[in-house]
Order: sequence, then structure tokens, then C-alpha cells
Amino acid sequence: MKIRGIRGAITVNSNTKEEIINSTKELLREMIEKNRVDIDDICFILFSATDDLDAAFPAQAAREMGMKYVPLLDFSHMKVPEALKRCIRILMVFNSDKKPEEIKHIYLKEAKMLRPDL
Repeated sequence: MKIRGIRGAITVNSNTKEEIINSTKELLREMIEKNRVDIDDICFILFSATDDLDAAFPAQAAREMGMKYVPLLDFSHMKVPEALKRCIRILMVFNSDKKPEEIKHIYLKEAKMLRPDL
């Protein structure tokens, strides 16, 4: 088995705990389902949020989804002029036999503009 990464991003409508947690869960579910990831195969997940989102930690969503033993880390995304606002980004690293081109990276809502090639 090799170590692979899945990228994903989603925008949220407002800076509320409920919106951040629910949107993060939506993105995580999509990443896991589309790539058929078993939670036991996840090595770790990195979450970043733009500086306009501070009502909750996105990693809390993963804990609420049962990821008790998966190492999780939240951090603030770089502040770049004209960057997408209210955006949560995820890098999920997991063990898989999939080839890199078989990985389905997930971009939802306004975050689709981050990877128009996908």
C-alpha cells in the first residue's frame, strides 16, 4: 500500500459554529465516499480555514463523525489578497492502492473555482 492524499475545499455561508461543522462534515463525507476511504486507513487530516472563519475548529466535525484516533490539525490559511473568502480546505492523507490519477479531489460550492481543471 502507498500513502496518498485527497484534497478538498468548501465555502461556508457564514461564520457560525453550525455552518463550519456542517460544511466540513459535508466535505469529509464526499471525500470519503467518492474515494472509498476506510477511516482506519486515514493517516492524518489537515484542515485550514480562512481568517474570516473563527467560530469553530473544522476538525471538530471529524471527531463528531467518529474519527476518534485519526490525528487532526487545524490551522489558519495564508491571507492572500483576492483569495476566496469563508473557505475550509482539507488534506486527507491515507493508505491506498489507488494510483494518483484515481484519486477524486472534491471542491464544493464556490471552492470549485480553486480547481477548474477537475
